[in-house]
Amino acid sequence: MNEEWVSQIKRGTLEYAILLSIKQGDRYGYDLIQSLEAYPLLKAKESTVYPLLRRLLKNGYLESYWQNMGEGMLSRKYYRITDNGIAYLNEMDKNWQALVTSISKLRKD
Repeated sequence: MNEEWVSQIKRGTLEYAILLSIKQGDRYGYDLIQSLEAYPLLKAKESTVYPLLRRLLKNGYLESYWQNMGEGMLSRKYYRITDNGIAYLNEMDKNWQALVTSISKLRKD
């Protein structure tokens, strides 16, 4: 019954969660997907996460680089947050806090 509502919450917060995670340290895509699995509402598939990463790159909020993993191993594409990404994340933080405060007030009424 509430699957659609949960889906909407997830869509609205996944970008925020990804930026928060990458702000803590550079991440590669699969690592990011695995780390989100620890939070059931944020669990996402590759088909969701990689397009988000591409959009964040295109918008200048992330940058990427390739890391050689050693002889005979494939390189990994890592993502790091940019200064513009930090500014964007700060705005998201403000909006998130305002939303949480509003919902908390509504719950008390």
